[in-house]
Amino acid sequence: SFYEELVSHGILKPLTAPIEGMVVKEDVCNYMAPQGISSIVKYYLNRSAGADVFYEHHVTHISLQDGKWEVSRKIGPPELFDIVILTIPVPQILQLQGDIINIIDESQKQQLESASYSSRYALGLFYEAGTRIDVSWAAQYITDNPCIRFISIDNKKRNIESAEIGPSVVVHTTVMFGSENLDSDLTEVQQLILSYLESVMPSLPKPASIKCQKWRFSQVTKAVPNCHGQMILHTQPLLICGGDGFTCSNFSGCIDSAMSLAEAVKSHL
Repeated sequence: SFYEELVSHGILKPLTAPIEGMVVKEDVCNYMAPQGISSIVKYYLNRSAGADVFYEHHVTHISLQDGKWEVSRKIGPPELFDIVILTIPVPQILQLQGDIINIIDESQKQQLESASYSSRYALGLFYEAGTRIDVSWAAQYITDNPCIRFISIDNKKRNIESAEIGPSVVVHTTVMFGSENLDSDLTEVQQLILSYLESVMPSLPKPASIKCQKWRFSQVTKAVPNCHGQMILHTQPLLICGGDGFTCSNFSGCIDSAMSLAEAVKSHL
């Protein structure tokens, strides 16, 4: 029903563009988001009952204060909440300071510590309008390169051809390259990826701009065991965690965790 709703509103569309090297699974339908994956989040925020969203709030401490949760952040004063839901990567839950350190019991801590993630880099190349990238595919999985695993001509993948907007190319590195260069200088990593990309696509035009992004927690390789999409850390007041670290790193996994979180929160209201 979630997929049907998003498709009916044009947020998702079936993936029809040619993807070289993709493993096609029987009875599995693949989708793409024409306006980008953030359009899914924006759609649900618009459907909410006036949720106030604040960005760039780096949470550092969670402590009990007069029957509520006092949440501190890097910049700005702490705030009090009745319920706290954490959907950050599991290792970052374990890095939080305050009373949360003592609230997580030893059994839960062992469960959380067993979760693991892959790390990788993503490189975005952005071109002026009218630039042509002459390849027969919209995206390609690469199996024999020590650096590059996936290349996408993003406007082709999304079936968006526009004379006003230039094309963009997205490159994902291999997991091995990501782990080996995780703490390297970002500028040096960018140059390294570009040199490998030139060997794969020597005729690629010079981009107008480039952005290199590190994903320290890219995809879940092992989810938190013995959980049904969420884990309650404290009951009164409620402190609960969930996200793809408790299921798997695809949209269905995110939905499963979200539904599980919603049911747990509803039962505590």
